[in-house]
Amino acid sequence: MILWLWLCWGFSTSAGQPDSELMARYLEEELMADYSIMEQVARRVPRQAKFLQRLETRPRMSEFTVKSTIISRYAFTTVSCTMVNSGSEAREAVFEMQIPAAAFISNFTMSIGNKTYYGEVTGKEKKHNSDDKARHKKPPSPTDGRENGYETFKASVFIPRKMQAKFLLHYEELLQRRLGKYEYTVSIRPQQLVGRLRVEVNILENSGIVSLEVPPLRNSKHKSNGKVEGDVSPPPSTVVGHTKTLAKVTFNPSVVEQTRIARNGILGDFIIRYDVNRELSVGDVQILNGYFVHYFAPIDLPPLPKNVVFVLDSSASMVGTKLKQTKEALFTILQDLRPEDHFNIIGFSNRIKVWQQDRLVPVTPNNIRDAKKYIHNMSPTGGTNINGALQTGAKLLNDYIAQNDIDARSVSLIIFLTDGRPTVGETQSSKILSNTKDAIRDKFCLFTIGIGNDVDHRLLERMALENCGMTRHFQEDEDAASHLKGFYDEIGTPLLSDIRVDYPEDNVEQVTQNFFPNYFNGSEIIIAGKLINRTSDSLHVEVTASNSKKYILLKTDVAIDLPSRNDIRGVPGLEDGKGDKNYIERAWSYLTIKELLNSRLKSDDNQEKDYLMEKAKSMALTYNFVTPFTVLKMREAGLHSEPPQEEFISPSTDGIGEKLQSLQGHKAPPGVRRQQDKQRIKISKTSADGDPHFVIDFPSSKFSICFNIDGEPGDILRLVSDHKESGVTVNGQLIGAPAPPNGHKKHRTYFSTITILSNKPERSYLEITPKRIILDDGERLLLSCDRSAIVRSSSLEVSISANSNITVTIRDTISFVILIHHYKKPAPYQRDHLGFYISNSKGLSSVSHGLLGQFLNHEVKLLQESLNTSHQQVGQNQTEALQPNPTNTLKVKGRLIPVVWKQRRIYNGQQEVDCWFAKNNADKLIDGSYKDYLASHPFDTGNSFGTINSL
Repeated sequence: MILWLWLCWGFSTSAGQPDSELMARYLEEELMADYSIMEQVARRVPRQAKFLQRLETRPRMSEFTVKSTIISRYAFTTVSCTMVNSGSEAREAVFEMQIPAAAFISNFTMSIGNKTYYGEVTGKEKKHNSDDKARHKKPPSPTDGRENGYETFKASVFIPRKMQAKFLLHYEELLQRRLGKYEYTVSIRPQQLVGRLRVEVNILENSGIVSLEVPPLRNSKHKSNGKVEGDVSPPPSTVVGHTKTLAKVTFNPSVVEQTRIARNGILGDFIIRYDVNRELSVGDVQILNGYFVHYFAPIDLPPLPKNVVFVLDSSASMVGTKLKQTKEALFTILQDLRPEDHFNIIGFSNRIKVWQQDRLVPVTPNNIRDAKKYIHNMSPTGGTNINGALQTGAKLLNDYIAQNDIDARSVSLIIFLTDGRPTVGETQSSKILSNTKDAIRDKFCLFTIGIGNDVDHRLLERMALENCGMTRHFQEDEDAASHLKGFYDEIGTPLLSDIRVDYPEDNVEQVTQNFFPNYFNGSEIIIAGKLINRTSDSLHVEVTASNSKKYILLKTDVAIDLPSRNDIRGVPGLEDGKGDKNYIERAWSYLTIKELLNSRLKSDDNQEKDYLMEKAKSMALTYNFVTPFTVLKMREAGLHSEPPQEEFISPSTDGIGEKLQSLQGHKAPPGVRRQQDKQRIKISKTSADGDPHFVIDFPSSKFSICFNIDGEPGDILRLVSDHKESGVTVNGQLIGAPAPPNGHKKHRTYFSTITILSNKPERSYLEITPKRIILDDGERLLLSCDRSAIVRSSSLEVSISANSNITVTIRDTISFVILIHHYKKPAPYQRDHLGFYISNSKGLSSVSHGLLGQFLNHEVKLLQESLNTSHQQVGQNQTEALQPNPTNTLKVKGRLIPVVWKQRRIYNGQQEVDCWFAKNNADKLIDGSYKDYLASHPFDTGNSFGTINSL
């Protein structure tokens, strides 16, 4: 019975009969229950040798396992495959695996019977031996996979009769963020049904994992994979589990489930997408054993305006599907352009046709309609003048930038699409490259797209690299329209320009690229380097960038713990870790080698190319990476060597946890920078802080006055009102809290929000709370109060000292400082709140008003003083309260106000102020009454009592 099942299964799967699922079920239930049954079947084969020889075509794959660990976006993948030759003679077995083109193979081992062969990475010679047992990873080729994103690793061996071969492939990659997600992909194409098939992926992200998803299997030839349209459920047998920072995903389909997906054993791509927690800060900086990696991907930024020229191939070779899909994609892309964008379209074949001569047009309904008509009427004809089309597009964009002075406000780019090689005009690639670079002159970026197999992929790749762009390649039989739209979505929303990331020169070395012309929404900037001084307590990081009219400076200090601390064990999926793979060091080496390869590709100097090649080769040999300059050669191990083990060799987990420094959960040691920031604060005593307590300083009179405002929770107080003159208004909103026990007040109030509004020279406002800041000058920017940062525009600067204070400077003549009061363990009557201080009031007019503003340009006289001068002079050091005297009187605008002597603490209680205190909600001291200073909403700019205006 067992023999009959085996023969039927072999016949069914070979001939592709419709009962393959039934046979697979028998195989799974009867044979796979005892894995050793394969040996029993093999022993009975010779009895029917002639018949079996007609059925046996290749060894059978009995096991296919993929195990991956992703630590902070860096992925280690191990593929294990076992093939069994149950035939009567030796047969060839081919192990084939599609891997991401961006990945580096780091190890390969195979065992055939009792012999073991291991891969050795060596430098590639000009003429290398082709008689290796295994073929190394092939160079990039447009036919290697989807979007040119995959390459095929292949090894072939002859397995003796009744024996098995085992293959172990290791590769590594740094995941790239696209459209707001990291995507990890495993190709599952064993070409046959597999008895034991399993994929296990473990993810560790200390920043916190969000948006984890496992879509259906992706197969370009079987797009639906038997699923209804719109089905987004994971593949059958997928199990997903995760905590805040850890995730484990397994895919373990039975033979029956495999047949339901694909009877030929080509299941498709198993995909995991996820993102991590992030915010507008210097990013996520991680440090381990002398190396660091810095991930920068801010959120909540307004998009920059863009000036885009679409250069589209309309030559005869674009006829049919390619041009149709290009048009479909452009229709959607045009619809996604924003009102502040400008654009133009160029169609080219042997002739260059510009839609709108000598200009870029704004995005309006009429212009979008006319552009769609122009694209619709494009017809394929003639040859391919790549050089002429790029020269025309570059001139068009250069002239627009020069004539409109928009280079500081927007991002300019060319999107170039073709399906072929240059056939008209300049056809020499080197000339096209130099002409394009000379025309663009580093003023904007060029993004290239190739469709089909005839395109000069190397030319497009180098054009993009030399001009700060990116390239993509799509197959003609794919859904090019959706891929083209997806590529545009990656670059269609620029958020920052001219990004520069700096670290102290005496603290770091061998830092990868740290200047980037643009940052696009959904992407990520990655920098890595080595620490020079490993004993330092912290690493200072500064990020500078431009966002439309604003200049942004983000800064912080990342704490560095001593390496002897926090050896974390027992992380799920990493228990069997062997070896010592510092994943941050390997991420640094990965990025460095990639940059060397790109630099060599861009270089025209042979001496420089040789230097870059040797440097990349040396580093690849150090870290055992297979690159274009290294090759994987197979060596036979000793006679008594052990066969390759199935268990996954994971990277070292030393440092995971506290030792892995991340800005998301670790701050610099107290006193490193925070104290310095506090010492730099120089502000006057004029303020509103606490419950709230008001202090007005009169330096020329050498005394201060103070008063309280007993408002109600929810009240919005006008602190400074000068909207008509300087254009500045400051309002503060109160939050309530219970009164302390045995107090005389029914409740306490604090400032929960400070709103600063300005309408000169242009409209802007700031909304500040203890946790975050909203800056809106026509474009909304969200900043966190626990991250140091500086944002600067032509008339406004906001400087944040993390968890300490915010300084707002308007036109360099008006400065306010907002102190942040946080309580780690607040009492019932305490609330996180803000304090408002006026640092510089020179820019405010003489008629400014508000609870504080009305005193900035008026003198107050002390008519009678029972306390002598010495009392005032020693008041700062005095420990006993001075006795009040009801006969002391202030004269303010002709009004007489009785006052008493008091001491107030300001600057977070760090300084005592002696002041004359006015009772009863500052009755007669302020113009009108307390209720006259109530605003109707936070953006109320009313300047006189009873008048309400809005910014």
